[in-house]
Amino acid sequence: MKLNERIRHFYDTSTKLWLDTWGEHMHHGHYGDDGKEKKDHQQAQTDLVNKLLLWGDVQAASRILDAGCGVGGSARYLAKLYGAKVKGLTLSPVQVTAAQIYNEKAGLQDQVEIVAQDLLTLTAADGPFDLVWSMESGEHIPEKQAMLERFYEVLSPGGKFLMATWCIRQEPPALRPEEQQLLNTIGELYHLPPMISIEKYRELAHELGFKHVQSADWSAAVAPFWKAVIQSALSLPSIVGLVRAGIPAIKGAWAMQYMIKGYRMNTLKFGVIQGTKP
Repeated sequence: MKLNERIRHFYDTSTKLWLDTWGEHMHHGHYGDDGKEKKDHQQAQTDLVNKLLLWGDVQAASRILDAGCGVGGSARYLAKLYGAKVKGLTLSPVQVTAAQIYNEKAGLQDQVEIVAQDLLTLTAADGPFDLVWSMESGEHIPEKQAMLERFYEVLSPGGKFLMATWCIRQEPPALRPEEQQLLNTIGELYHLPPMISIEKYRELAHELGFKHVQSADWSAAVAPFWKAVIQSALSLPSIVGLVRAGIPAIKGAWAMQYMIKGYRMNTLKFGVIQGTKP
């Protein structure tokens, strides 16, 4: 089974479980810069969106692309916040169906469009957008440079891309064998191609012509999230949901322990990056 097919199957089978347990934001939470703020975990997820927008200094946006949108949690939030038209991309038809239901409930069906499309198929004709938003989807893309090229191509002059993604620590020094083995395990369970460092993302963005490129390591801020996910997975409804969701979702739940280990080893990172098209 090809990578995109595995990703699609994973989210087709696990999305309902995630929605039942956590709601429409299918991403990490932000627990303060040092990760020590005590808060409701769903509030932490909303805070991550707000922190990223503040860090990116997004004052206004009229047409937004949410590249790797899940069920459109961020897409709807951005649409309401900026009064914008938002197009979201996901590989999962199950997520598209769920997103349409959420859009209608929110009265945003005319503002937010969620479609099943590989973001690497984007062309200039899909744009222009004045903001490309990517919340925890870049780690699923094997061709990191091609992804950033697509972002550049669909942005209008002066438009910005703003991305949060799983990364690895900066090299050198080279990854130790135990680090590489851990990353291979996470990649297999979550259907991830090899990850790169946030420093490498920054280098690629510069090479493509983006201006005002900035990056940051937010690993400490989001690290408590995986412990919270494990705790939620141990509840009886979640266990029943896992069994019903099947093997891919169970493997995903099993991988949570490795995510925590990766953060503790300083091997796995949570990076943010932004850049502007001149």
